[in-house]
Amino acid sequence: MTGPAPSALLSAQGFVLLDPAALAAVADQPPAAIDALRPSWAGLPPDDYLRDGGAYRFRRHASLVQDVAAGTLTTMPHRAHWQPTAYNALHGGIERWFAPVEPATAALPAWEALIAGLGRLFALASGVQRWFVEAHQFRIDTARGIGRPTPEGAHRDGVDYVAVVLVERRGVRGGETRVFDAAGPHGIRFTMTEPWSALLLDDARVIHETTPLQSDDGLGLRDTLVLTYRRGGFQDAVPA
Repeated sequence: MTGPAPSALLSAQGFVLLDPAALAAVADQPPAAIDALRPSWAGLPPDDYLRDGGAYRFRRHASLVQDVAAGTLTTMPHRAHWQPTAYNALHGGIERWFAPVEPATAALPAWEALIAGLGRLFALASGVQRWFVEAHQFRIDTARGIGRPTPEGAHRDGVDYVAVVLVERRGVRGGETRVFDAAGPHGIRFTMTEPWSALLLDDARVIHETTPLQSDDGLGLRDTLVLTYRRGGFQDAVPA
């Protein structure tokens, strides 16, 4: 990999795009090992908390704690996902108990390697050595019409860093990713199309969204792994 390190680019501009080779290098895993994660997206259960009345999103969720200095990554007991309404006006303020990531998925070498590798990169960018990580497997499909990757619109997540990893994109139009300076009008727009490419975001500095998906035959889908990294603790309705 030539040019500035991803952590330096992230610090300089608030976001960075990684191609699949760069993501594999961050995880220190061969591409084939990372691709072994892909089949688990086929079995995601519906997201029962959509407040727009849609039935286009499927997901699983896990929570982990990473001690970068010690080199440990610990999966926590299953817990609710919660965000304040300040960050998610549509779905904030409620505990959402999503189905847990399957043990067989979490046991694949690339699962922890990918999460830990990105945590190390974020530690280089920030100096933070302990991360509270939430992992979300998402599938957005078009079987019932338009699919919305971010029904809440342009937003921040209330964490330190966000990684959006594209797992698969098939048979859809739309899905343009938009990243804008949280304090001004500047931003970029692009469409992620290559499996195992990744967008890394400094959540305090940028807002992001992905436009709706459409397809001609109702068979289109977009699979992503979204990882959030937060210092100090998980977001909870009642602070720990």
